[in-house]
Amino acid sequence: MVRLLPAIDLLDGMVVRLKKGDYGQKTVYSDDPASFARKWSDSGADAIHLVDLDGAKAGRPVNKDAIRAIVRSADIPVEIGGGIRTVQTVTEYLDLGIYQVILGTSAFENPDLVLACADLYPDRILVGMDVKDGKPATKGWLETVDDDPVELAYKFAAMGAAGIIFTDISRDGALVGANIEGLKAFASAVDIPVTASGGVTDIRDVKAIAELEQYGVTGMIIGKAIYEGTLSLDEAVSIVKNLR
Repeated sequence: MVRLLPAIDLLDGMVVRLKKGDYGQKTVYSDDPASFARKWSDSGADAIHLVDLDGAKAGRPVNKDAIRAIVRSADIPVEIGGGIRTVQTVTEYLDLGIYQVILGTSAFENPDLVLACADLYPDRILVGMDVKDGKPATKGWLETVDDDPVELAYKFAAMGAAGIIFTDISRDGALVGANIEGLKAFASAVDIPVTASGGVTDIRDVKAIAELEQYGVTGMIIGKAIYEGTLSLDEAVSIVKNLR
């Protein structure tokens, strides 16, 4: 069953979307993130994908008030990434009501953190694999590392990660369509559940990604498309339910 996860990206406490991960190319949609949490929850989404963009750059949580409001407003699970570097931060988020925590930069710089967190909180730790030109990107997509994404996915799976969020940065926020073949190749090559992120533009992308469930794709994150109106979340929910 492929889950639908609308994205809420936070920058200075506001709901924004970046184009291809560029902080200089942002669009602001609201100064009330909790209202979007309620909206997406009421539309039938399976969970909310929350990103603290300020935290991703700062290396620590920044938008705690907005995050707390989102968790309180949503009737569905919330996963969060951005600036999570310590076990203490993971614990604080889970205590706050976050369902799953996403380790990004910290997973690459300190793999032992994945092991420690997954041991403490089984099934609650995800790893964000943000790929730029075939290489994993870190620190808010500002830097890349030379490791192979598939090999890294195997390593994180062995450490106990519950899943990989695979983002094609070149597609993210660009409304150019999802990289279906790249996603299929990655999911087929690894032995851990994969959530697709980046480029979902319209209902054709939703259908195409949903059909990759047989290859290990278990979810899709939808961002700019539902904010710009090129995709209705209600329609996406209906399509996926029919496929189920």
